[in-house]
Amino acid sequence: MLPTGAYVDAAVFAWEQEHVFGGGWVAAAHASAVRAPGAQRAVRIAGHEVLLVRSEDGALRGFANACRHRGHELLAVAESACRMSVRCPYHGWTYDLDGALRRSTGGADLDADEFALAPMTVAEHLGWVFVNAGSPAEPITAVFSGLDEILGPYDACALVPCARHEYVVEANWKVLHENYQECLHCSRIHPELCRVSPPDSGDNVAPGPSWVGGWMDLAASAETMSMSGRPIAAPLPRLDGHGRRRVGYFALLPNLLVSAHPDYVLTHRLEPLGPGRTRVECEWLVASDAARMPGFHPEDAVELWDVTNRQDWAACESVQRGLSSSNHVAGPLTPREDAVAHVVAWFARAYLGDDGPTAEEGSR
Repeated sequence: MLPTGAYVDAAVFAWEQEHVFGGGWVAAAHASAVRAPGAQRAVRIAGHEVLLVRSEDGALRGFANACRHRGHELLAVAESACRMSVRCPYHGWTYDLDGALRRSTGGADLDADEFALAPMTVAEHLGWVFVNAGSPAEPITAVFSGLDEILGPYDACALVPCARHEYVVEANWKVLHENYQECLHCSRIHPELCRVSPPDSGDNVAPGPSWVGGWMDLAASAETMSMSGRPIAAPLPRLDGHGRRRVGYFALLPNLLVSAHPDYVLTHRLEPLGPGRTRVECEWLVASDAARMPGFHPEDAVELWDVTNRQDWAACESVQRGLSSSNHVAGPLTPREDAVAHVVAWFARAYLGDDGPTAEEGSR
């Protein structure tokens, strides 16, 4: 494990906010949140408020979520809008979708370009929107190199949310990552999950520069991960027979967990709130035609993962309490926790300012 301070020290947390979340690509939203021309959504990334905007030409743009007049938020964080301009609700200053000032109030004659919205670096990749508050930004295709072949067949960019849950977990965000990357604990705390997926099945794959993950099999009696094992929608069309009999678990570091099922994709987006507190936003994504079908009910899958999540959060909170004990000493990782070791190595490299794992290190 990492040293205890990595999980409990306020100074370490502040450093992570500035350098990990404020200095690299961070998942902000599923692409469906800003899919239509004029779509706008405000998000918060490590203290930076960002307004995501879909222009009329389909381009995705990001701006500092602050009016150039007196700094009022253009939208409240997590608020969405869809219109052909960006409008400040305080004094009515209006901006084009490319950020240029269209109209000011109060009688001032201002240069439209000089008082344009401040741009932020954003990108759309694999179906999600990412923000990079640092400079310069490494190409996102390099950061997640190798994932297109793995997650591409799920066509997450074309899926739509059918359910959302939000949790606040009293544990460090890295504890949640480590819990996600192993099923050594599953037979002890996840009886519902183990009925539809054997906890000792599947295997991990060699990690990429900023991602880690692997596969688990479905039980012979199950067609997907749900309380009954029955699917909530038809299998995603680009999956082959092998893809329809397994579930992928991938962490797009630092804050997106993607669980890819034969008929839906589940995501956990982590937002660290403090050294021992994390907000988790969960979304269940399905094909749009499935979501529109009469009688569509995702509850069977939502219930399984809500139960599993709450079991995991209880375990993570117990880990955090143990880590916070004055006599805690960092322990070892076992061979069945190899993906945890890869995640911990990524965290360590971030602290050291090093690049991601080499191919040789990944194979180990």
